[in-house]
Amino acid sequence: MKHVKIAILSVAIAGLSACGGDDGNNGADGNNGISSLITQTALPAGDSNCPGGGAQFDSGPDSNNNSNLESSEIIDTKFVCEPYTAPESVDLIGNTRNNAWFKDAEAKIADVTAPNLTRGAAKNVILFVGDGMGISTVTAARILEGQLNGKLGEEHNLSFDMFPYSGLAKTYNVDAQTPDSAGTMTAMMSGVKTDVGVIGVNENIVRGDCATVAGNELVTALELAEIAGKSTGVLSTARITHATPAAAYAKSADRNWEDDGDMPTAAKIAGCEDIALQLVNFESNLESRIGGINVDGIDVVMGGGRRSFLPKDAAFNSPDAVSSVEGDRTDGRDLTTEWQTRYPQGNYIFDKTGFNAIDTESTSKVLALFNESHMQYEADRKNDVAGEPSLRDMTEKAIKVLDNNSNGFFLVVESGRIDHAHHAGNAYNALTDTVELSEAVAKAVELTNSDETLIIVTADHSHVFTIAGYPKRGNPILGKVVNIGSTSPTLAADGMPYTTVGYTNGLGFRDLGDETDADEGYNYAVDTGRQDLLLVDTQSPGFHQEALVPLGSETHAGEDVGVYAKGPSSALVSGTNEQNLIFHVMNYAADLVNKANSNQLAP
Repeated sequence: MKHVKIAILSVAIAGLSACGGDDGNNGADGNNGISSLITQTALPAGDSNCPGGGAQFDSGPDSNNNSNLESSEIIDTKFVCEPYTAPESVDLIGNTRNNAWFKDAEAKIADVTAPNLTRGAAKNVILFVGDGMGISTVTAARILEGQLNGKLGEEHNLSFDMFPYSGLAKTYNVDAQTPDSAGTMTAMMSGVKTDVGVIGVNENIVRGDCATVAGNELVTALELAEIAGKSTGVLSTARITHATPAAAYAKSADRNWEDDGDMPTAAKIAGCEDIALQLVNFESNLESRIGGINVDGIDVVMGGGRRSFLPKDAAFNSPDAVSSVEGDRTDGRDLTTEWQTRYPQGNYIFDKTGFNAIDTESTSKVLALFNESHMQYEADRKNDVAGEPSLRDMTEKAIKVLDNNSNGFFLVVESGRIDHAHHAGNAYNALTDTVELSEAVAKAVELTNSDETLIIVTADHSHVFTIAGYPKRGNPILGKVVNIGSTSPTLAADGMPYTTVGYTNGLGFRDLGDETDADEGYNYAVDTGRQDLLLVDTQSPGFHQEALVPLGSETHAGEDVGVYAKGPSSALVSGTNEQNLIFHVMNYAADLVNKANSNQLAP
């Protein structure tokens, strides 16, 4: 078939006649009665033959004399196209390239000389974040797991202790010496440090002021991976709208705007979307914010936080609801239904039964909201009403769904409840959830090829959690201090024993026995200062360590956190760096910015 493109539509049309009917001639052989037909088809903008739109003209003899031009009768095709100028490529990170934090980190990456560094060598990237998992937490969890396995403990290693490259990240926010999760995770996801309490935006934002969001949005690594054609996923044992997971996909002037019921009226009137709605609208929001792209939305979302997706109406309660009214939304919208309408091929699940039923080879989209609020602590998971998967199980399921994409995937995994247990002053749950994170990392290593998958394990910040005294080797990490050569607890100057691990501030002492929910401690008055622990089982799940300074919740700390890396470009993780460098390591490894830019579509 002959194809001819004519640039000026009006001129081209003048040269054609009898469009869509008989041209008045009898064809090549005037004696056989065959008529010649021409049909016209309008072409929309974006057509491969006429990018600016236009018309297609097909012509040929009406061999069967039915007055319709069949495809088999077409002998000539002409295209009449409207004028078209190809758009200039959009710099996806143009609004951040000149940011000082971004430029400094980008320059540092460019100056690194290390073996086997090849930009774009990573097909897949997995970022594990132990929320609140400071160095002391890693050390204590390592010892605890070792002791649970019959070792002295100190010689043991968590899975990511064995990664070949490691370094430290400075966690402070632009406006805070001791950071929060919103600012720290935004730094890791965007390459730009920002303020406390804001998500996906730079430091020019005014927290709580919706009007300051526009123009200050940052593009995240997950968004770049989406644009580059990779599959994407976000997992968390916290609410999926909580600060750390939200920083992968949302832009918000306040981390607390998890649903519309959490937002001030002024922000809603000004047009800001709550975080849950941004998750459901991720695909359309990203395409409207960045021209010339086509994405298919986040493929795997698993965590807690169902309440922010459901109306404040008992009629919408899930079968395992623990509150009389589960939902928090005041706009009457059921976002779980909206997600299912948007992705009819996807699976919305809320319990372990639904999770187990996921066919990882045929499933393309998953939204799993396992709890009204946060998911259970690992130690308390057996008590969930409808059952919940472990972090390692979620990690395995997500990887098996995401790796069906030949372009690779980008996955964020947060162990969010390490942080919550520390806030409650309960080392048992903080360390147990850290051990579970280690198991999830081990599962990811098992399921992926280290030649094509970059895995980074880090924390957003630490806690005022310490390992103290002079306990002998192998002394139970959750036990009382027993000095070298002794078999009985060492006494402090006040004549009472003390534990190896403790907190500088917080709620203080609780002796709740076998209670596996650390949050139960909030139901008791603050009890800081020294207690006589001689007859107290400090290794029980319900023991909450003593604290010095009385506060309604234990606080974050400001020291550096560890960064552990394995796979392509992992050698970039070394030394002490600003936390936003982690984005730049992932970007270099998978060449996210360049691949995303090259994947923009002409309109």
